[in-house]
Amino acid sequence: MKHLKDSLLELIRRTSAELPDDVHQAILRGLRVEEKNTIGEDALKIIRRNIEMAKAKSQPICQDTGSVLFFVKTPLGLDQPEFQQSARAAVLAATRKGYLRQNSVDSLTGKNDGTNLGPGTPAFHFTQTHAGETDVRLILKGGGCENVGAQYSLPNEKLQANRDLNGCRKAILDAVLQAQGKGCGPGVLGVCIGGDRATGYLESKEQLLRSMADHNPNKEIDRLERDIVETANRLGIGPMGFGGKTTLLGCKIGVLNRLPASFFVSISYMCWAYRRQGVVLGKKGRIKRWLY
Repeated sequence: MKHLKDSLLELIRRTSAELPDDVHQAILRGLRVEEKNTIGEDALKIIRRNIEMAKAKSQPICQDTGSVLFFVKTPLGLDQPEFQQSARAAVLAATRKGYLRQNSVDSLTGKNDGTNLGPGTPAFHFTQTHAGETDVRLILKGGGCENVGAQYSLPNEKLQANRDLNGCRKAILDAVLQAQGKGCGPGVLGVCIGGDRATGYLESKEQLLRSMADHNPNKEIDRLERDIVETANRLGIGPMGFGGKTTLLGCKIGVLNRLPASFFVSISYMCWAYRRQGVVLGKKGRIKRWLY
């Protein structure tokens, strides 16, 4: 794919510097409901200004440009190793241009070679489809919000959470309560009910690819998503933990089958700098359209 590297480089630049409109609008809605002349309102005003400046200057919206996570739906026959090679080249170029911070560290030695390349960096998740186009979605997930992710095994005696949707609700809200302002709120939750420890966390991150305005096709889960946001926003945690009415911007929940012996609830927290973007590519790798 002749133009693939350049297309992926532009995807990285735009993801790093420009907040998707659906997320931007959710933050502005939060600003409108905050009480005037409060620290929570001031925090959201600073966030609004940050968003505007990053886009105008084409600079990272946050100094922690985060983990680089590619989610790729490919047509049958696409050369995945070639795609990975082009993506790594794009990540290296993006790092040298300053779209990405030098952010990948050897876990054993602590060495940072400044390339953002290494085992697990960037991360790739491929799915083959019968579609004739390549769908590439990118999440840049900062360390602060990643640190407050959580996984619960139900039943949980401390929370009095059983293996039912009410137990899941208690676990999700406890994760919000424990995060407080440490996840750079207001945040968005990606949640998976079920799966194993690994697939649950992956599914919770994939939920973050959904649009802010969509509705879960499962009506019971859709009600739970809305209830989590409404309840969290009554906790008083507010933007950056300073207090206020905007603790969560959204909650997206997926469900996977599980083993009878296990019942996991996996929660990925995404900060207000909700950097996710996507493109559809043509056969030569040119960008045909943007997805958010």
